[in-house]
Amino acid sequence: MTENTSGDAPEPSKTPKGPEPSGVDLARVALRAAKDAARARGDAAQQKKQARRGGLRSGARADGRDPMALGSAINRLITERGWEAPAAVGGVMGRWPQIVGEDVAKHCVPERYDEDERVLTVRCDSTAWATNLRLLAPTLVARLNEDLGHGTVQLIKVQGPGGPARRYGPLRAPGSTGPGDTYG
Repeated sequence: MTENTSGDAPEPSKTPKGPEPSGVDLARVALRAAKDAARARGDAAQQKKQARRGGLRSGARADGRDPMALGSAINRLITERGWEAPAAVGGVMGRWPQIVGEDVAKHCVPERYDEDERVLTVRCDSTAWATNLRLLAPTLVARLNEDLGHGTVQLIKVQGPGGPARRYGPLRAPGSTGPGDTYG
């Protein structure tokens, strides 16, 4: 072997290193690593559990799992499902006499509301009242939209009185709905 006398860098095998960790130091390093790994596993498990429960923790403060009044629960359900417009129109059907007046309410009844087309269908008990309601329709649409929100009702479809059910001949089977009921 030759010695390095030229002043170059010493060989790596002869470089002095710090003291090697003893058994106690190795144990401390291993314990710290184990604690960090356990904490990471615990945090991941806690986040997973909270995600399963909806992110809520049990405690003294109010949260979404607490009992609530029926009205609040219904309002929350209506909002979550996006049923605001149909529920508002349903309220209009209940308050129909106050909205259109007692005279009109005696002769005209709202039947259904089509949310996609925003059409309120009203049935009248005579053709005269149907004609009268057709003339009042723009005013009623404006009044309903004032109450429900702009654009909730775009059209009122007025129907006259329904006639008797059609019979397709003198001989009919009891409970039959006509010739179409035999085709499936």
